[in-house]
Amino acid sequence: MPTPLDPDTIRRAPKALLHDHLDGGLRPATIVDLARRVGYDALPTTDAVELERWFRDSADSGSLERYLETFAHTVAVMQTVGGLSRVARECVEDLAADGVVYAEVRWAPEQHVEEGLDLDQVVQAVLSGFREGEALVAATGRSIRVGAIVTAMRHAARSREIAELAVKYRDEGVVGFDIAGAEAGFPPSRHLDAFEYLRRENFHFTIHAGEAFGLPSIWEAIQWCGTDRLGHGVRIVDDITAGGRLGRLAQYVRDKRMPLEMCPSSNVQTGAAKSIAEHPIGLLRRLHFRVTVNTDNRLMSGTSMTREMTLLAEAFNYTWTDLQWFTINAMKSAFIGFDERLSIINSLIKPGYAALMA
Repeated sequence: MPTPLDPDTIRRAPKALLHDHLDGGLRPATIVDLARRVGYDALPTTDAVELERWFRDSADSGSLERYLETFAHTVAVMQTVGGLSRVARECVEDLAADGVVYAEVRWAPEQHVEEGLDLDQVVQAVLSGFREGEALVAATGRSIRVGAIVTAMRHAARSREIAELAVKYRDEGVVGFDIAGAEAGFPPSRHLDAFEYLRRENFHFTIHAGEAFGLPSIWEAIQWCGTDRLGHGVRIVDDITAGGRLGRLAQYVRDKRMPLEMCPSSNVQTGAAKSIAEHPIGLLRRLHFRVTVNTDNRLMSGTSMTREMTLLAEAFNYTWTDLQWFTINAMKSAFIGFDERLSIINSLIKPGYAALMA
């Protein structure tokens, strides 16, 4: 008989994560410690338990703008080489403890230069932390592969510079590029120069689109900017009728197997979905879109890949077959090479789920 699905068994399942923000996944105790070390005194509380609750409550407002405001505190304590490396290392350890075997973690280097670091130092510090975390996990007999996605802020004007930074470190652990931040008023087409440069360099990129803004954001990300994946893409359901008929854009997204980096709990917090039970992921899974499950910001959402998959299994009666489908979708859509993707699928993911389904 298959192993019953519950948080403990789902934690054992191998998982792949494509959409996770480094500055949205810090341990509360680490924030408190780093704030003390760098003299940052603006935290709402220095009690780690209370601080964790504060982040979650602030993120539950239903507003993307307020949700993004919580990052002022996490970014403030990530302004040193030591702080960045520590956060990156702990990120890898936490993901591995949650059963993640492959992850792409993103952050915006331009937000970490307020205390004198340059962009190269920021990238090097994070990559060093990722490698250290992988080594620590390997020493325990487990396996995790982490790729970095370098992000530019869509309201700023440094996207071409950040794109060049991403390409510069493509052989040292950076696997892709992204733009993030408030969508309304800042369409992805403002950054065409960066995307054209990335295409010339044969480099992968994803774009936050279709979360706080609707179909025009998705259309621009795909047809103007040439994105490889859609960060969230929740509002693609606006192009699907109640009867399941697909409009031109939705049909194109499905036909092209455009990966959707969906983050259920985060989408509910920001108002992009009403609830987990009403999240568009249920419909999109039934219609066989290339859907993936992600955490977005583990601290702000109080979540993990185990929790996201547990919530979906409860809401939609998913089985191990469904969870494996989401996981393989993610690995197929990863920004690492084909051979490595295939190796992780065949050596870790399929055997892991086969054991749970036996």
